[in-house]
Amino acid sequence: MAKRTYRFIIYKIEEKQKQVVVEKLGEPANGYDDFTASLPADECRYAVYDFDFVTEENCQKSRIFFIAWSPDTSRVRSKMIYASSKDRFKRELDGIQVELSCDGELPSALVTHMEMSIVCGMVNLANLDSIFQVLT
Repeated sequence: MAKRTYRFIIYKIEEKQKQVVVEKLGEPANGYDDFTASLPADECRYAVYDFDFVTEENCQKSRIFFIAWSPDTSRVRSKMIYASSKDRFKRELDGIQVELSCDGELPSALVTHMEMSIVCGMVNLANLDSIFQVLT
């Protein structure tokens, strides 16, 4: 598996400068809890998360998630700006494999994706416990 520089990156739109900036970089040793703790409860963000898992053939893999974080409690104007900028910003990123839009329910959205991955054979059922340990 390739050596990663960051586990996650959180991006913020600076409305006055009209640009997307890096708000936080997650170290490779950081986990899912560190990632979710870095997302503001009432403000929109974009994020990229490098998620590790093991295939049925017992191979270590990872998927790069692009996450549009738009909590229900965020300002309507902010939601509109993030929604209208998402596709253009995402095109600037390389290697995105999965896209999620989350309204404040990030853990369940990722669980849903991983459950679909299991159905599609990407993840071995024996490794389900380790997936849910990452999510909780």
